[in-house]
Amino acid sequence: MFSGFKSDRNTIDTLRDYIDRKLIAYNSPRYTYMVINKKNPVDIFIVTSYPNEWADFYITNNYQHIDPVVLTAFRRFSPFSWDENITVLSDLKSSKIFALSKKYNIVNGFTFVLHDNMNNLAMLSLILDDEAQKGLEGRVIDDRERLQMLLIETHEKMLTLSQKKNHQPDRKRVETPAKDIFSPRENEVLHWASMGKTYHEVALIVGITPRTVKYHMGNVVKKLGVINAKQAIRLGVELELIKSLPQ
Repeated sequence: MFSGFKSDRNTIDTLRDYIDRKLIAYNSPRYTYMVINKKNPVDIFIVTSYPNEWADFYITNNYQHIDPVVLTAFRRFSPFSWDENITVLSDLKSSKIFALSKKYNIVNGFTFVLHDNMNNLAMLSLILDDEAQKGLEGRVIDDRERLQMLLIETHEKMLTLSQKKNHQPDRKRVETPAKDIFSPRENEVLHWASMGKTYHEVALIVGITPRTVKYHMGNVVKKLGVINAKQAIRLGVELELIKSLPQ
């Protein structure tokens, strides 16, 4: 959905300007508006007050698959504070996402959630760590209905701009289908591993060697940005990333 759209600087600047103006009343906290295609979480769109390198690094490394805030938002409909008891994989504390968060001082925040009718998850996260933002969390909680509407209105603007761009006649623009996260073999290996099969059992079922099974699982781990196969399997199941195998 976001192919060719997520790099459109005019669109991003338009949405950023809109959010910036709305957040002036809250002393302009840092923020991120993020949209993820729930059927293909590699398809992601970000507008943020952080430097462009942050968004580029986040998208390139598929950090949406291991971001505790994103994982929580997938299971939520109501806004939530990051200091709540967020249910995530506890061993993610040593993963790369935390190093990135520390670098940009992303520690505490408040996230608003929207699940639209196009299978997208939209989030507006306000960062509440700066000294200048002392006392802001109380205002955010008091104004949560108003800020939820900001997310809804921003998301409507994004969808409108996306539809307009997709309908613009452009001979040079070629729509490319969304890329699958895993190769067919990686998906097959992950499917059987999620069913509780050992590497040796997967090898027998698929018709490859255990070493090759381990190789494909290693690629899955890298693509999801997690630490080990156990995490990859759990994320694959939780986010429904594993495609059904043909009968």
